[in-house]
Amino acid sequence: MIWWIILIEAVVFALIFTAIVFILTIKGKYSISNIHNYPPDIQEEYFKTHEKQDISYKSKKVIISKACGLLVFIALLTLSVYLAGGRTFLEGFLVGLGLMVWIGLYDTLFIDWVLFANLKMFRLEGTEHMDKAYHQKWFHFKGILFPGSIFGVIVASFVGLLTYLLGLI
Repeated sequence: MIWWIILIEAVVFALIFTAIVFILTIKGKYSISNIHNYPPDIQEEYFKTHEKQDISYKSKKVIISKACGLLVFIALLTLSVYLAGGRTFLEGFLVGLGLMVWIGLYDTLFIDWVLFANLKMFRLEGTEHMDKAYHQKWFHFKGILFPGSIFGVIVASFVGLLTYLLGLI
């Protein structure tokens, strides 16, 4: 494994993740697949003036959104591990999990706690006045613990498997 490549990939992964967050926010911050990421009090205020929709993790749109995200992460991380020289399940799993932990921390500590909390572009219509609600650090931190840790292990397992299978080629 070439560790300096993994460090470069971690930075690139964060840049790609940031771009995806901004693109999805600009194109569809009012979509069901995005609203479920907001704290409950913001959702409640938003749905006072907008049609109430199912934004739970059981919602078909949320499931599809999360599944697409997982597939993209699996593909990106498998490519990252392979380019860094990983060829075994354990290398793929550990690097995949490490990069998922990295992006989870980056998302929580920077995207959620800094950008989401302070940039008006992330505010849902009708909730612009809810500054305190947008600064709920615990809500976002809980997300990295659960379900974020579960997603991380699932992604890392698939990355490990795909790394192993690519190593056989």
